[in-house]
Amino acid sequence: MKVIVSQVIEQICPEFVGACLEATVTNTPYCDELWKEIEMTCNKFRDELTTESLKEISSIAATRRIYKVCGKDPSRYRPASEALIRRVLQKKELYHINTLVDLVNLASIVYSYSIGGFDADKFEGNTLTLGIGRKGEPYEGIGRGTINIQGLPVYRDAKGGVGTPTTDNERTKITDDTHNLMVLINGYDGNEQRVRENAEYIQTLLRKYCQSDGGKYYIYR
Repeated sequence: MKVIVSQVIEQICPEFVGACLEATVTNTPYCDELWKEIEMTCNKFRDELTTESLKEISSIAATRRIYKVCGKDPSRYRPASEALIRRVLQKKELYHINTLVDLVNLASIVYSYSIGGFDADKFEGNTLTLGIGRKGEPYEGIGRGTINIQGLPVYRDAKGGVGTPTTDNERTKITDDTHNLMVLINGYDGNEQRVRENAEYIQTLLRKYCQSDGGKYYIYR
């Protein structure tokens, strides 16, 4: 899969750097060992952060800034990484979806980047383009129904939108039957080293919990 950053994103966020990871995986409904790791991470974050200080994390602050530039309220349409960490800090239980989704959520919490996780077999075409949502553009968020993505950064395949930093699309979502995974890491803060570390962390998790060799990733901008 080729990922293209549109000119409009280049103009509003010239420092943007992303990572695209593709891997063959075996998914499961639940993984006890993974959830032990998730709980350890959540306890650590509760000791170190508050719901106010998390907004100062560079990856979250940068994503919020892009939302505002694009005309979207980041407190109403929260970036997924911020929403996950806020839930942790509020001592609310994280949702148990399946091992791949739970794994991607853990990686998003640890590095604070909004990460899209997709079933690669559900894409239309072989190119994804990162642009900005348009007025009236149809989009069904996972578990959210139709949402207004006007002003949100959005990845589109040949059929339409598949992922935003707030929520991915039902059409390309990961299920228990997913065997070909694609992950997109959104580095609106331009920190390539940290984006790479995040991708490599996901590879480690895939090897541990999804009977995978970790796949391969590349950087795009």
